[in-house]
Amino acid sequence: MQRDNLNQRFLVDAHLDLAMNAMEWNRDLTQPLDAIRQRELFKPDKADRGNGTVCFPELRKGNIGLVVATQLSRVSPVGSKLPGWHSPQQAWAMTQAQLLWYKEMEKLGEMKMIQDKSELEEHLNYWNDGSPNTHKAIGYILSLEGADSLVNVDYLHEAHAYGLRAVGLSHFGPGRYASGTKMTGRLEPAAHELLKEMGRLNMILDVTHLTDEGFEEVMDIYEGPLWASHHNVRKIVPNQRQLTDEQIKKLVARGAVIGGMLDCWALDIRFIDAVSDPWQLDIKMQQLVDHWDHICQIAGNAQNIGIGSDLDGIFGTEQSPWDLNSIADLQRLDDILSGKGYSDADIDRIFHGNWLSFLRNNLS
Repeated sequence: MQRDNLNQRFLVDAHLDLAMNAMEWNRDLTQPLDAIRQRELFKPDKADRGNGTVCFPELRKGNIGLVVATQLSRVSPVGSKLPGWHSPQQAWAMTQAQLLWYKEMEKLGEMKMIQDKSELEEHLNYWNDGSPNTHKAIGYILSLEGADSLVNVDYLHEAHAYGLRAVGLSHFGPGRYASGTKMTGRLEPAAHELLKEMGRLNMILDVTHLTDEGFEEVMDIYEGPLWASHHNVRKIVPNQRQLTDEQIKKLVARGAVIGGMLDCWALDIRFIDAVSDPWQLDIKMQQLVDHWDHICQIAGNAQNIGIGSDLDGIFGTEQSPWDLNSIADLQRLDDILSGKGYSDADIDRIFHGNWLSFLRNNLS
């Protein structure tokens, strides 16, 4: 696939919480990054205010022409410390507000939903036609991070009809279908019916955020396509949020792609949220390559890794590698990978090829 006018590789980012940033963080992602940060100066409501890294101009600057963009809305049960809605219906309503934001961005020509293989190929031809990408629509595949908002399986069918193509059962904490990060336990009974319907629709299951028990269960019972949109390696960062070597082997055997994420606590075990400083700990983007190296050693090649940055996923530059100021800086991974001995073909695979192969094999 050809490079853009700045000789940058085409890049796919498989995990961005764009609608959450727009609707809950109140960020106008059509604006330049400096303008977004300036508007947030002195706002104390969220830790990452003024530290955002993602907006449409920066995506285009980084030749990031295709993303997996999420809907995200948790149901928070009684006793949970995590923020969330008090009923599935409220959570569903929030996902619909997020969907409407994506549709508004389509009306503005900022985004273009990709639902099937023909739309994927059409978008790739459009983005890579050699003309400047300054005003091109960014393609997006719609994913649901955490299934709490699906009131029942009928809602899954409704969501699939409006373009939802990937679903993760869990997020952080307890969930209606599966517990998630920092928890243990098997899937909830309702998850089995949901997975059965997802399989019938050939939807992508995102294993990110599942408990270890939940991971094993879905690997045993789900026969449809699956990926790990934003996951790093437990051997390097030994906490439950990361993938074990055995989990990586099982994903590789299923042809899954694992998206490397850039949240510092997933890169370096020394990092503590809201305490540590990436610069003081010298956490750089090159540490993501250490995680990729480990996966490649298990797989025997570079065909199961990609980028799922999770940038601005409830954090900003205060919790990102210190040599990353905006999402456009993902292009720096080109030189980092080359310096580590990755071939030109393998870097293409990591930047876009592995995700595109997966999508071509699994979209209708």
